Amino acid sequence: MAFITANWNPLGEAFYRKIELYEMGWSLRDGLKECLVAAAPYGGPIALLRQSQRPSSSARPQLEIYSSSGTNMASFPWKSGPVRQLGWTVCDDLLCIQEDGTVLIYDLFGAFKRHFSMGNEVVQNQVLEAKVFHSPYGTGVAIVTGASRVTLATNIDDLKLRRLPDVPGLQGAPSCWAVLTQDRQTKVLLANGTDLYILDNTSCTPVTPPGLSPQACSIVNMAVSFSYKYLALFTDSGHLWMGSANLKDKLSEVDTKVRTPPKQMVWCRRPKSQQPSVVIMWDRLLLVAGECTDTIQYTLDEDCVCVAELDGVRIVGGSRHELLQEVPSACQDIFKIASMAPGALLLEAHKEYEAASFGKCFLSNYPPEPFVSMCRDLKVLNSVRDYTVGIPLTHTQYKQMTVQVLIDRLVYRKLYPLAIEICRYLKTPEYQGVSRVLKHWACCKVQQKEEPDESIAHAVSMKLGEAAGISYSEIAARAYECGRTELAIKLLEFEPRSGEQVPLLLKMKRSQLALSKAIESGDTDLVYTVVTYLKNEMNRGDFFMTLRNQPVALSLYRQFCKHQEQDTLKDLFNQDDDHQELGNFYVKASYKEKRLEARLSLLQSAVDEYNKAKNEFAAKATEEEMKLLRFQRRLDEEKGEALLGLSLQETLHALLTSNFHKQAEQLYRDFRVPDKRYWWLKLTALAEKDDWEEMEKFAKSKKSPIGYLPFVEVCVKQHNKYEAKKYVSKVAPEQKVKAHLAIGDLEGAAEAAIERRSEGEISTVLSRCSPTTDRALLERLNRARSTAAKK
Repeated sequence: MAFITANWNPLGEAFYRKIELYEMGWSLRDGLKECLVAAAPYGGPIALLRQSQRPSSSARPQLEIYSSSGTNMASFPWKSGPVRQLGWTVCDDLLCIQEDGTVLIYDLFGAFKRHFSMGNEVVQNQVLEAKVFHSPYGTGVAIVTGASRVTLATNIDDLKLRRLPDVPGLQGAPSCWAVLTQDRQTKVLLANGTDLYILDNTSCTPVTPPGLSPQACSIVNMAVSFSYKYLALFTDSGHLWMGSANLKDKLSEVDTKVRTPPKQMVWCRRPKSQQPSVVIMWDRLLLVAGECTDTIQYTLDEDCVCVAELDGVRIVGGSRHELLQEVPSACQDIFKIASMAPGALLLEAHKEYEAASFGKCFLSNYPPEPFVSMCRDLKVLNSVRDYTVGIPLTHTQYKQMTVQVLIDRLVYRKLYPLAIEICRYLKTPEYQGVSRVLKHWACCKVQQKEEPDESIAHAVSMKLGEAAGISYSEIAARAYECGRTELAIKLLEFEPRSGEQVPLLLKMKRSQLALSKAIESGDTDLVYTVVTYLKNEMNRGDFFMTLRNQPVALSLYRQFCKHQEQDTLKDLFNQDDDHQELGNFYVKASYKEKRLEARLSLLQSAVDEYNKAKNEFAAKATEEEMKLLRFQRRLDEEKGEALLGLSLQETLHALLTSNFHKQAEQLYRDFRVPDKRYWWLKLTALAEKDDWEEMEKFAKSKKSPIGYLPFVEVCVKQHNKYEAKKYVSKVAPEQKVKAHLAIGDLEGAAEAAIERRSEGEISTVLSRCSPTTDRALLERLNRARSTAAKK
């Protein structure tokens, strides 16, 4: 226990410890001297921009990226402009901010991704100082220009530049400045001598820290806590002021007895700790200050850089990587001298027994889940803290980061086996764990240009198999982006969903294959999508020839054209020499044409096509329709009747109702209208006009092919029973009963039914009888029905 607490240093009510994380694996001749350094939080990577050691040398600076253990991940000569600041995004991409305001972005392995500019004003006035910060919106960049103006971008992935208001009296660089994030707003806190200002979108507001030492003439350094809740100010009098970031509350003030401006100042505060503490670094001194007047001092034997963390400070030097933090309360309970806390007692039990898992059995009402969960967490942390991995996470950081983000970071470092092992160990759902890792592995695999397509496709299919949640189309898309089209096509063969295959095939200009896949899927919407794409991309001739080789696609496209593109449909029929369909097309088109000559022309084209198709019936019917149109036109010109567009039957009816009987007779003969149809039409027309005299002449003109019952019925329909009675005597015997009943002659109907001895007709007459019907007639009908039934 004494060994564990040997490096504990008390400060107020807390203890602080500085523990070694790694002996750095890099070989830096002069350590971090004359290096621009940026280290990512949460045990992230370290970037160094090493300047030439000889001022007269023309050698380019070297940009190097290392893991936290000093393992080299990337190294390349810097060929761009002078760099003012390095920083890391929340996704572990490296930002290099140049003097001209250009920001270059590299991945973890030094591959260039993209760049952007901080605006023309920054280009003109150059960058004096820059900071990279993290906010709820993402990774941001803040710049102080040579014109003493501040330009801000809160999210580099959705770049919106803001120039903040000018600071009164500021010339050149400020004494110190920092970026604050408060209430989802990004602000800048800037010191100009003793004056302190908060800059937001619209205003520059002077502020005064409550209780700041009157001995201070200038604020020379400031630091914002990891959570942006607390602020520390260092003055030229050597006083350290600590308070809330909104400058409303003072936490403490400490006289450090050192008036030299520090190189760095960062907060060192655990999330649930009640004690504020700040780490201040000079060339060879590291000082920890808290609420009390005492401080903790460490001597530095090399150039170092402090990296703020959620629950401490990492100290990166040329030979060592250390962690300075407040000792967690759980550790204090266990390892403090004479502690009687349960953890301390369990530790003592551990000396008696071989495992803490045995000791937990002696605790009553203790659920095993927290113990098991903690053991798993510790095993994961030990695996990622390993020197070869180099991610020195604390348990607090791990819980804040979450397992998913840790897996993402391992994947980003291409540590796929470890990521898969952790996913399986923690029993992460496959689509969130192993499948996701394998997909990233495959996307990386397809970028290996030295390996042949067949080999990569085989390796990917064998490794992924049918893993849940993996889309081969996404992997194929990555291969295509890398210029490996054939590999992308091979990978798409493993994609079971045609809806995912087809869009990428179209993007790769493999339209024929895309059409085949769409047809195989049986998804008509997908086929339509491909056909529409082909239509827009190909000339008309090639497009039609392509469809001819795909009957299913051709059929679907014809259906589409019938409703949307009639002219295209005609071209399709022409292309296929389909004369029958062309004839049908012209006939349908003629119905929509209002001009007679145009309609006749279309019908003539239809006749020509039907003849080519050897369809004599259709050709003859179309010729008859043309003949009718010409007849209608002549009548229109002679009589002024609007007949165009009417059918043959409608034309006859119109002529008959307009007393153009001669013309109707001519039409009847010329078009060989069946006698029965003509008689029906004329009879109906005469009845509608109440032309009973002409109807009587018509009935006597010759024997009616439709009989005389219709004469009776149309008269009754026109409410003229008087005229109807004239034709009853001419009605055929089998229709006499209907005729008499139509005019309401019940006795006549009875006589006709009895005379014909028809049981059915007699029953019909009886059904029409009422209580007032003559009793003698009813008896006759009943006797007749009985007689008829016996037969």
